[in-house]
Amino acid sequence: MNERMLEKVSTGSGFIAALDQSGGSTPGALRRYGIDETAYPDEATMFDLVHRMRTRIITSRAFDGDRILAAILFEQTMDREIDGTGAAEYLWKHKGVVPFLKVDKGLEEESEGVKLMRPIPDLDALLDRARTHGVFGTKMRSVVRNADASGIEAVVAQQFAVAGTILAAGLVPIVEPEVDIHSPTKAEAEEILQVTLLRHLDGLDEGRSVLLKLTLPEVDDGHAALLAHPRVMRVAGLSGGYTRTEAVDRLARNHGVIASFSRALTEGLTAQMDDAEFDAALDESIGLIYTASVT
Repeated sequence: MNERMLEKVSTGSGFIAALDQSGGSTPGALRRYGIDETAYPDEATMFDLVHRMRTRIITSRAFDGDRILAAILFEQTMDREIDGTGAAEYLWKHKGVVPFLKVDKGLEEESEGVKLMRPIPDLDALLDRARTHGVFGTKMRSVVRNADASGIEAVVAQQFAVAGTILAAGLVPIVEPEVDIHSPTKAEAEEILQVTLLRHLDGLDEGRSVLLKLTLPEVDDGHAALLAHPRVMRVAGLSGGYTRTEAVDRLARNHGVIASFSRALTEGLTAQMDDAEFDAALDESIGLIYTASVT
């Protein structure tokens, strides 16, 4: 494990940039960026366009390791280059930003108020590839829609089972059981989720740690018990569909939690901006999210 990356992720000031939109979420990301579906005739062109968007973000003067601890990449992004260098390698070498990789393959249909992850075929081979690119850790997402204790247990058990494989491969997992911000039982689901996470964290072997990526809670400082757990490296809050203003406000009220924003990070950025406008808008976004992350 890269000790400099470990120190930065564990103790650095800043936040995690989520640049890992996959096939299902890419059209929406491009639409918000000012590129609608009529601009690309096929999936290959779509992924070319989103890579250009990510490249523009990562190479911007505003995107730097002073305020950004890490970035989560989609598998296709890891396999592509930025300015002639592998994307993950570029992040660390040129920006001082620690690379993570999204490894989940999307979600199953809802059952017991949750959406489990689909199977991840060839996970071991993917982790091997990630290590060759200098990737430090991984991320995988599940979704909790309702306060169903059985469903939440299934989500967390699956997350920690996959996390065990990732830890055994020498990488650090980000465990992401997202609670839907529109859930009618959001606060209750968060309470059940915390109890369930604490129980599974207690089962981790000494010397093994994970990051948690969680929905910003209804109760301020609602993740305090998780932040204090010795097996938790960091707790990151996801924007989950909140506007940047609301996400930043909620984050600032949750002391010790850093951001791992996707939509809120790129809000307002468009392909039609010139470089000066783009850099200024991104700089403002990063500044707001950084400030809320160091509370």
